Amino acid sequence: MIVRTDQHRNAECGMRSAECSLPHHAPRTTQSLIRTPHSPSSVAGLRRVDALRTSLAFTLLELLTVIAIMGIVAAISMPTLRGLKPNAKAAATRDLLDAVGRARQLAISQRTTVYMVFLSTNFWASVPAGQMTKVQPLLDKQLLGYAYVCLRSVGDQPGQHSPRYLSSWRTLPQGAYIPPGKFWPAPVLTLTNSSLGTISIPQFSVTNNIPFPTEDYPVTNPPVTLSYIAFDGTGQLISGRPGQPELIPLSEGSVSFARDPKTKVAQPGLPQVNELPPGNTVDNFSLVYIDRLTGRAHVERRNVQ
Repeated sequence: MIVRTDQHRNAECGMRSAECSLPHHAPRTTQSLIRTPHSPSSVAGLRRVDALRTSLAFTLLELLTVIAIMGIVAAISMPTLRGLKPNAKAAATRDLLDAVGRARQLAISQRTTVYMVFLSTNFWASVPAGQMTKVQPLLDKQLLGYAYVCLRSVGDQPGQHSPRYLSSWRTLPQGAYIPPGKFWPAPVLTLTNSSLGTISIPQFSVTNNIPFPTEDYPVTNPPVTLSYIAFDGTGQLISGRPGQPELIPLSEGSVSFARDPKTKVAQPGLPQVNELPPGNTVDNFSLVYIDRLTGRAHVERRNVQ
């Protein structure tokens, strides 16, 4: 039997008091974790949240500064963005260059003369009223349309030729056209500042010996006169002025046609030509140059000085 004296009891109470005084052994109660709304730590936390919210907002001065910077960037980049817009004349020049190359290749592969025919502004003028329906689909292709035709083919009997179209009627890309001066003597187109010196553009050769608009459904009385370039079976250019290259300029702008107000079908009439920007045919020219001996074509543009 153990008898505890007062001295033992006092020692035991001292040890318990020492343990209770240690902070890491102090028991945590639920009440010690709850902070009242009016406690200093709670108020400090609210102030920190308000400060964070304020730091995420824009002041009027900051907003005006950002708008000013955006305006400066837009002003600097605008010329570059304008330069990215499609260049109608460049696209048409590329298209026409490929089309001329196609005509030459057809002549070589077919071993015959191939005509690349174009539609002038008044090809319909000699068509009788009773046959106007034959050319109606081509009235809105003036200054724009072209097709490939051969008058004889391999296998034709001597003296018996079978003219045929080697393609459907096609048009240049929208926004460009062949200027009227290439079809008619006046006005004469004169180009300067080129690698060839001063250039006077000769008109297309013309013929009424090609069935039109198709070999099976031609206007016969009188036959329609068409502008053309031509390549023989060896790929040489055989149209135009003897000894001179063929030069086909292009203009940037639009061509408008007379149309029926109800059906919107093109009607006989001279088209309205709108050169835009004005003078670009001569001042900023772009033309397809066709060498007479080889029949090969390349692009000539105005030299920038």
